[in-house]
Amino acid sequence: MKDTMLEMIGRTSPLFEEDICKIEKELTDIISSSRFLVVGGAGTIGSAICRELFARNPKVLHVVDISENNMVELVRDIRSSVGYGTGEFATFAIDCGSDIFVDFIKAQEKRIGGYDYIFNTSALKHVRSEKDPYTLMRMIDTNIFYTERLMQMARDMGAKKYFCVSTDKAANPVNMMGASKRIMEMFLNRQSKDMSLSMARFANVAFSDGSLLYGFNRRLEKNQPLAAPCDVRRYFVTPKESGELCLLSCLTGENRDIYFPKLSEELNLVTFSSIAEKYLENLGYEPVQCATEQEARDRVRELKALHKYPVYFFESDTTGEKDFEEFYTDNEILDMNKFESVGIIKNELDYNEEKLEGFRKTITDLRKDGTWDRGVLIDLFNDMIPNFNHKETGKFLDGRM
Repeated sequence: MKDTMLEMIGRTSPLFEEDICKIEKELTDIISSSRFLVVGGAGTIGSAICRELFARNPKVLHVVDISENNMVELVRDIRSSVGYGTGEFATFAIDCGSDIFVDFIKAQEKRIGGYDYIFNTSALKHVRSEKDPYTLMRMIDTNIFYTERLMQMARDMGAKKYFCVSTDKAANPVNMMGASKRIMEMFLNRQSKDMSLSMARFANVAFSDGSLLYGFNRRLEKNQPLAAPCDVRRYFVTPKESGELCLLSCLTGENRDIYFPKLSEELNLVTFSSIAEKYLENLGYEPVQCATEQEARDRVRELKALHKYPVYFFESDTTGEKDFEEFYTDNEILDMNKFESVGIIKNELDYNEEKLEGFRKTITDLRKDGTWDRGVLIDLFNDMIPNFNHKETGKFLDGRM
């Protein structure tokens, strides 16, 4: 399935394999002698990090996530593949924004002396989450304030490094999800004066939980048609590659470095519709394009009996969708020489105290009032990111098949 997945996302070979091999001993030495906490560790990226760490026999690997079901699968997957190590491996179904999580961190400081490295992959990652003011406020909490608080905890326990996932959508953002991650980068930059930090800006992780490609599997299981935009191009990495990129950033990155995959705009930007076609062809189905959603819904059983499958491709018209993705902006300083397959954004300590605290105060006041709307939050984001080009169409992904 590995080669098939690479083929579907427009590549023929794994991206980071050569760079990982060159420093494998260094990575293994660090991991086998260190204590790790992975927050959001049962999601696609988090579980990929856990697998990379566990394979190198960490001294302690603790995983925190709010999804009990995904946590169970993570444990089963590790036990059924790598098996067992000599270190302590434990999972905890805890909300990282809760008081219980604070108590958990304090308890681990006393019991094991805290953690050497903390990976934070918890996030609201979907563009669709900006459709209403309440989910949008939770996005602000999760993507900005919880990440900052966890970095402060990492500093207080004397951790060596705090790693946090960002997104390619933070570069010249057009949606609130990407903008929230860009603001997160600002808040964490300020904390980096006292605590070593590194991040990664990601391409889409192929078949990650909740993604459109993940949905392809669910649609086939339920005898439902595939729907995808034909004009939106995205970069992709595999789940394993997502874990490797985080590992490289956390364990080899300098303070404030942001790692990103070196992918070619000409070779590696692919449309969702082209992936849908390759996906079906790999399963032995001939894709049949339908003119409407209803036609696609109506023809599943008819076409499936002929080893064909209905697809509905459309031009994107929903809020926050960017035509293509980019990993860095023109004014960011890059190091493209350290790795063959990874580029690095080099950041200085640079933050606006007044803006950051103004943002925090506005959000705190809105929460005290108990009422707010999307417009207020969009205006606040525009103030934080002067070149924020929010793409508002009045339509959202919940209105799509």
